[in-house]
Formats: sequence, structure tokens, C-alpha cells
Amino acid sequence: MADPGPTPLDGKVALVTGSARRLGAAIVRTLHGAGARVAIHYRSSSREADALAAELNALRPGSALAVQADLLDLACLPGLVEAVVRAFGRLDILVNNASTFYPTPVGEITPAQFDDLFGTNLRAPLFLAQAAASQLRLHEGLVINMLDIHASRPLKRHPVYCAAKAGLVMLTRSLARELAPQVRVNGIAPGPVLWPEGGLDPDLQKKILERTALKRMGSPEDVARAALYFAAEAPFVTGQVLAVDGGRSLGGGL
Repeated sequence: MADPGPTPLDGKVALVTGSARRLGAAIVRTLHGAGARVAIHYRSSSREADALAAELNALRPGSALAVQADLLDLACLPGLVEAVVRAFGRLDILVNNASTFYPTPVGEITPAQFDDLFGTNLRAPLFLAQAAASQLRLHEGLVINMLDIHASRPLKRHPVYCAAKAGLVMLTRSLARELAPQVRVNGIAPGPVLWPEGGLDPDLQKKILERTALKRMGSPEDVARAALYFAAEAPFVTGQVLAVDGGRSLGGGL
């Protein structure tokens, strides 16, 4: 068999949070396919994380690791970075993908919901980036924050989630300034690429797609390819947010 030659992320190491399943797993597979060694972070999905690591290690031995951490426990975040560096010797790419998403109608919002949504969607990305900064600086690394088109277009019944993601947009731009020139920081704002776990009312699904310029769903792989672009093909891009939404952000809001 002919040698396929070097891949764009040969020698690089990526940590993707919340990557045992769904969108995170697609990002892991794409970065791994481009040559990176990958750390698959999970909180409670140990079976899925271990299975994904085994799948990738079967393709390239020693190239994948499953690591557990509760991102709401800020004290554990430096240890998460240390575990990746201990296993692979470096860290080049941090993808802040882990997120919580659920409605919080005004009048029913609780402090616990606020702390959870802001904790996973804003606080954890900040403190994990801070914990990883020294490693990323060493290797002219990259942070990718997973955002949402609803950071700028409010989603009804989700004010806390939308506010947290809006904060993450500003954090992305702020970190791009703070960590330059060694580290690039960018964001990806997906549109309809996966319906929420537990499903979504079919009529609402139809309405969302009708208001999407391309009139169809995207896929997790569409978002993963955007992550690969930032990791492998955008050395002069920082502080930017790329919408991968089929034109959803061009239409009317819900």
C-alpha cells in the first residue's frame, strides 16, 4: 500500500471537551483523521468515551485517550490539562465543546440553572483556556470555542443559555487579544446540525428549516470540518466566529 504521506495535524495534540458523543465525537474523529492525537473528555459518558478511544486507537495505536472531569469543578481543570500533557507530551488545540442546553422561561429561572448554564457554557471555557494557556503558548496553539447562532439571535424561553453563549462570543474575542501572538482563538456558531437530545417538536423542526436559507439540516461533520479549517488551514485567523448554519442566521428568529 502506498504511503498516504503526511497529514495536516501530524504531531499535534487536541483536547475536545464533551466529546464522547454527538458533535464532540465528530470533531474528535475529524481531527484524528487529520493526524492529531486526541484527548476525549467526558463527564459521565465513560462507556461511549472508552469505545471512541478504542475505535481510534485501533486505527492508530496510542493516538487517543479518554479523560474524565467535571468542568464545573474549577479545581480539576489544571489536572485535566496535565493528564493530556502527561499522556501525549504536549497540547496544541483546545476545543471547548461541552455545553448544557435547556429552557429557562422568565419567572421560572433558578439560581442553580443559572450557575449550570453559565458554568458549562462560559466559566469552564475561560478557566480551561487559562489552565491550558502555557502549553498552548509553547506550541503556537489554538482555542476553538463552540458558540451558537443564538448568541446574537435570542431563542425564546432560553434567556440564560443565550446570555451565556453571548458571553462566550466576547470571551473568544478577548482571549484572542490576551493570548496573541502565540495562541489563536476562534469560535464556531452552528445552526441546525443536530436536534436537542430528547427530540424537538416536528412542527418546530419544520419551521426552523423553513427559516434556514439552504432549507435543510446540516451535519456534525460540517462543524467538524470548520474546526479542522481553524486547526490546519487558518494560521492568520484569530478572534473570529464562523457560522456553520446553512444561512439560518439570515432569516427570522423564533
